Amino acid sequence: MHLPDGIISFEQAIFYWILTLIIISIFLYKFSKDENKEKRIISIALFSVFTMVVTSVSVPSPLGVPIHFFLIPLIAILLGPLSSTIVSFVTLIMQALALNMGGITSLGANFIVMGFVLSIVTYGFYKLFININQKVAIFASTIIGIMFATFGQVAILLISGAMNFDILLSTLVPFYLFISFIEGFANVIIITAIENIKPEIIEINKI
Repeated sequence: MHLPDGIISFEQAIFYWILTLIIISIFLYKFSKDENKEKRIISIALFSVFTMVVTSVSVPSPLGVPIHFFLIPLIAILLGPLSSTIVSFVTLIMQALALNMGGITSLGANFIVMGFVLSIVTYGFYKLFININQKVAIFASTIIGIMFATFGQVAILLISGAMNFDILLSTLVPFYLFISFIEGFANVIIITAIENIKPEIIEINKI
């Protein structure tokens, strides 16, 4: 889902960067009020490294296109939506500089989609469904979050004029829907395991 440099105009890239800086400023304000700053810094740092490594691994798929998992829905559920946006921001910078995934001018657009939209939507639907059943909430919110992010990327590409809507609808949507189901199942397993092995991670104050 990483957009490379040059696929959107410089003016649009600046706009997405401005939105990114506003979102990060909101996190820093919330972070300044957090009573567990040290624990949150450690958690964000560890998850950033973990996310960069895991999301950089290509997994073969029956669709013929390698899969890269997001992990951001998992982190949003564990740490909260603003924390997961920062993990996404740090990860995107490291991937752009070290692994040539995405780009610097396009980083703002990538962050809005894979950081902000994915985190906020996943966490919002998780909270909405949690009273029904936790496993259902994890699974459904992961799928919905990834699909919202997918349509966010479709919107960015359409605004930029880079691709045709029919092509985007027939390629990106089924591909990321497939990924979302796999990641939804994985998140249920991972969070259930964390609850049994290290429940204090689940109990951390979420911001």
